[in-house]
Amino acid sequence: MERIRQAVEQAQQQRQEKKSNRSASIEQSAASESSNAATSTPSASSLPSSQLVPTSEVEYTQTPTIEVDMATRERNRLIAAIPGHPQQDIYRMLRTRILQVMDANNWKSIAVTSPTPNSGKTLTAINLAISIAMESSHAALLVDADLRYPTIHKYFGYSPKSTLGHYLFDEEPVAPMLFRPDMNRLTVLPGRLPIHDSAEALGSPKWVSLLNEASSRYPDRIVVIDIAPVLNVDDALTIAPHIDCVLMVAENGRTKRDELQRALELLDGYPLIGTVLNKSEAKVAGRY
Repeated sequence: MERIRQAVEQAQQQRQEKKSNRSASIEQSAASESSNAATSTPSASSLPSSQLVPTSEVEYTQTPTIEVDMATRERNRLIAAIPGHPQQDIYRMLRTRILQVMDANNWKSIAVTSPTPNSGKTLTAINLAISIAMESSHAALLVDADLRYPTIHKYFGYSPKSTLGHYLFDEEPVAPMLFRPDMNRLTVLPGRLPIHDSAEALGSPKWVSLLNEASSRYPDRIVVIDIAPVLNVDDALTIAPHIDCVLMVAENGRTKRDELQRALELLDGYPLIGTVLNKSEAKVAGRY
């Protein structure tokens, strides 16, 4: 608990610094526009959104596209990628509500977490990312940042050779790590081998740089990040200052009320975009 308390204090300080940096950046940008100083050609991540190339116009040369057959989709409950599935509209509704809030606030990154393990957060993150990728005006980058127990690649039936951990620790480039399931505009940055110093890795300048680049490179991209449960490790508190919003996932009959309350209290001060209740007993209406 002492480590979590320290992580809370550090996260609050970093969040305040991020707000200050944003304000300073806005002021600096305004001053720059009003001056007549000569400018050099900007990088892709520094271009204003109106000049960035949308993902639909990007030609992927290093990123393999993998076919995910229907049996794998059904077995691993990739509901958003199963045409005609009776629960597909649930994820479409979740996607639409989230995108409305994110677009209104110009948010580009969303972390998906839960109070405790086995609440369905990873599958929620996957189906949310698939649903966003199916939407005509957005693309999705799904990042497996649950570094201690990375499993996203397994849901797609794919075994990556290099992963996020290789970028964080071995200086390997990110581009060859990505893969694209045959699901519209979805790209995945996978993990594979467990990383036990996960909070330290997610607090590193390399991770922050990667997240900032991923969130700003394409104007239509939403970055969906699967992270560890809030009450087990301090990963969520470490990453919270660097993402735009959080989606909390709870499981009906498993997640206790006090666990959910404690998780929400720990993330107090960070934009909570909503809470998903998995395995709810509420019935879905028949037609429409």
